[in-house]
Formats: sequence, C-alpha cells, structure tokens
Amino acid sequence: MDNTSVTSQQFRLEPADATALAALCGQFDDHLKQIEHRLSVTIQHRGELFEVSGEDSDHVAAAKVLLESIYREALAQKEITKEAIHLYLQESAIEALSKGKAERDQVVIKTRKAYIKPKGKNQQSYVQQIRKHDINFGIGPAGTGKTYLAVACAVEALEADRVERIMLVRPAVEAGEKLGFLPGDLSQKIDPYLRPLYDALYEMLGFELVDKLIEKNVIEIAPLAFMRGRTLNNSFIILDESQNTTREQMKMFLTRIGFGSTAVITGDRTQVDLPRGTNSGLAHAMHVLDNVNGISMTHFAASDVVRHPLVQRIVEAYDKFDDQQEAERKEREAKRQAERDAQNTDQGQ
Repeated sequence: MDNTSVTSQQFRLEPADATALAALCGQFDDHLKQIEHRLSVTIQHRGELFEVSGEDSDHVAAAKVLLESIYREALAQKEITKEAIHLYLQESAIEALSKGKAERDQVVIKTRKAYIKPKGKNQQSYVQQIRKHDINFGIGPAGTGKTYLAVACAVEALEADRVERIMLVRPAVEAGEKLGFLPGDLSQKIDPYLRPLYDALYEMLGFELVDKLIEKNVIEIAPLAFMRGRTLNNSFIILDESQNTTREQMKMFLTRIGFGSTAVITGDRTQVDLPRGTNSGLAHAMHVLDNVNGISMTHFAASDVVRHPLVQRIVEAYDKFDDQQEAERKEREAKRQAERDAQNTDQGQ
C-alpha cells in the first residue's frame, strides 16, 4: 500500500469496557478482520484506542462509524457474532455510514415480541413504501427479507388497529415434488409450503397468540385458489412466491383488494416453478403496473441478501451465468441473422 495515499483516523471508544471491547473485536480479532476485508481498511488498536487507515477516505470514515455503532451494541450486552457483523456491514451503504447517517433515518418495526430494524437502503425503502401505499411489490432474490418484513409490517398494522386481520397467501405450485404424493387433505398438503409465514408470525407474536388469532380468523393462511370471489376490506394481505402465479391469478388477486386494505406481493423472477410455457403473473404485472399511481415496486439485489454471506455470492454467480447465457444467445442470433442477410444478398445478385 502506498503510504502517501493512505488516510487514517484515530479515535477512542468510550466508556472503556473490557467485556464490550472483547465482544467488538471477537476471538483473535476475527470481527475486526471481517470489517477490514469488507471495507478494504486496516484496523489497529491498543485497548480502547483505535486507528483505522486505508486508501479510500469514505471507507475509513465508514469503518469508524461502524466500530462505534457496534461498540454501543456491545455495551448494551448484546451478542456480537460473525453473522451480526455481516448484518451491520449490510445495514447501510458506505456513503451513509461515512456521513454518520446509520443511526439517523433508521426505519424500525415494533411488534409484541420483536424489534425489527430493516437492513440497508432497499429494505428501509421497502418498509416505507408499504406504510405509504395500498399495493406494494417486493421483487428480488432469496434472503433479502421480502416476506419477513412484509409479515412484520402486517403484525405492526394489526397491533396498531390499522387493519382488522392478516391474510397470508401462497400459490399451491409444486417445486419439484408432486403434491399428490404428500399425505393428508389439501390443507395438510399446503401447510409445509406456508411454513416460512408461520415461523415469522410465531417469532413476532408467540405461538399461543398466533394459534388463537388463527382460530378466530383474525389471521388467515390460505392457498391463492381460495381467494377467488372474495373482497377483503380492512385487511393486510401478503401474496408470497408470486412468481408462481399465472397472469389470470395475479389479476384475480389484485382485484380482491378492498377499502382500508394493504397488499404486499413478494417474489423472485428467477425461481419460477410454473409448467413450461406458462407466463409468470409477477413478470407480467411488473410490466403492466410499473407506472400505476398508488402502487410501489421495490427491487432487491444480491447485495441486499442478509443470510449467510455465501448466499449473496451464490445469487451473484447465478446472475452472472444467466447474463453470459443471454449474451451468448444474442450473439448466436445476430450471427444467424447476418448469415441470412448474406444469403439474401447473394440470391439478389
């Protein structure tokens, strides 16, 4: 590294606390190494006195803000794991961190048993859009929090009496397995497909309350086919895995929305399990409704993934492969067209 281009910042983490300092640094300074690797900086410390240096002044400033933020969490006796460090790094863009905005403008969802802070610009924008619009689309790869945050917003709205009930909907589409071979009636066959929605509800409301609310039909979980013919007023409706709807099903669902209701439609265009030749209702709706007033569309990217860091790399690898395949397809098509044009020219002569 060229010393002439290095920017450094020295600062002291206060109040001094050996336990919080150890939590921040991690075993063998693993947490500091993780931050160094992601932000391309060098971190040195002696006790609570830290020095951050690097070639990019924004990254240096961001690392300083990040270390101070994590240290405050450690002082509050919160567990600091490698996964937590990853989420802190994802939580705000480098620009926001470097300007000290991470704490300011933070969107928070408060439920009975959970205090949820959306991670990163897209997640925060997604929650803000859900709070402002009646119909909202959350589109992007697995692990970006689309469904989890939608359920959190639904629970928050129910507890604040902004809606009278929550409806969680999924299309009953087979993902490599035949529903007919699963045991039980239709409800029991569908239940495993709705498990992520149950898990989010249990985390935010507790097992007993969720079961009571389901018994009272305050929370209803159903396959998409059960929506036909209904009009839902004063409800918070979530359509999950919407890439597996047909165009007709998507239109049917969107026209169920009544007064006082909020709808969130989540999906991943790369995970379509529909029969070959069937167009995805999500892709079609994105095109048709793109500029409709009152409808929001939040697009998530691989950088928004908040699961294991490898998930982000996997998504990026698949996206890169798909882009290469599409480029090769276009190149082959262009070559064939050039050959046809040359043949037509020869025949004309």
